[in-house]
Amino acid sequence: MHLAYPAVLAALLFAVGLYGVLARRNAILVLMSVELMLNAVNLNLVAFDVWLRDALHAGQALTLFTIAVAAAEIGIGLAIVLMVHRNRGTSDVDRLRDTKEQPSAEEQPSAEEKAEAAA
Repeated sequence: MHLAYPAVLAALLFAVGLYGVLARRNAILVLMSVELMLNAVNLNLVAFDVWLRDALHAGQALTLFTIAVAAAEIGIGLAIVLMVHRNRGTSDVDRLRDTKEQPSAEEQPSAEEKAEAAA
C-alpha cells in the first residue's frame, strides 16, 4: 500500500475539520470538527505504523489512547455546551465570548455608586 493515499485522505479530513472549527458558530459543530481533525491524526498514525512495520505497533497503541482521550473530551465538551445552552439559551460561539454572568436589575449599581467607585 502506498503511503500517499491515506496521507492525502488524512490531510483532506484535517482541512475540512479545520474549516469547521474556524467557520462554524454552533458549538456542537465545532466539537464535531475537532473530532474530525482527531480522526485524521489517527488515520495518519495507523498508516505510518503499517508503513514502518513497527514490531510494537506504537502507532496503533497511540491511536487507541487518542480515541479514549477524544471520547472523554467530547463527553465533557457536550456537558459544557448543554449547561451553557440551558443558562444562556444559545450555543452560538460568537455570543458566548463573555462568560461572566450578567447582573440583574436590582444588583446593578446606581449612578451614584458608580461615581463613588470611580473617585
